[in-house]
Amino acid sequence: MIYRLIDAKKAEIPVNRSCGLLGVSGSGYYAWKRRKASVRQQADMVLLAHVRHHFELSHETYGSPRMHAELKAAGLRCARHRIARLMRDNGLKALMKRRYKKTTDSAHGGPVAPNLLDQDFGAEGPNRKWGSDISYSAPRPGWSGVHMTGMPRRKEELNERPALCCEGA
Repeated sequence: MIYRLIDAKKAEIPVNRSCGLLGVSGSGYYAWKRRKASVRQQADMVLLAHVRHHFELSHETYGSPRMHAELKAAGLRCARHRIARLMRDNGLKALMKRRYKKTTDSAHGGPVAPNLLDQDFGAEGPNRKWGSDISYSAPRPGWSGVHMTGMPRRKEELNERPALCCEGA
């Protein structure tokens, strides 16, 4: 761990000075640099390549339990905690899909407005049935609103107004 720090900072601080400040020998640092990766480190690098491959195939959604099952199905033997460590150390974090949040509570105890139209939106004459809806679109600066009548179902007028959230502010 100390040698990795010395190696990372060797462009800024001379190695012999870093070794002296951290209380380790320079020969120990250079022996660490020459040392080959252990068998376990080599196996971890091979396993990490498989983990990265399957992680990309899963669109970055597999965590360590599913990744372990996937690698086991592919014929690789390894422990789930080892997969978790490799994923954690290499920044491979599964993306979680946002859960749908239900915002409407139809079984509330509050008063319910009567359904006077009963899905019959046609009117015998003007000003007989009124309704409203807000639809937003931004074709150019400002907002456009379309007002529809209930009679012949035609666009009556097009109003350009600032966004509703800005009124009265």
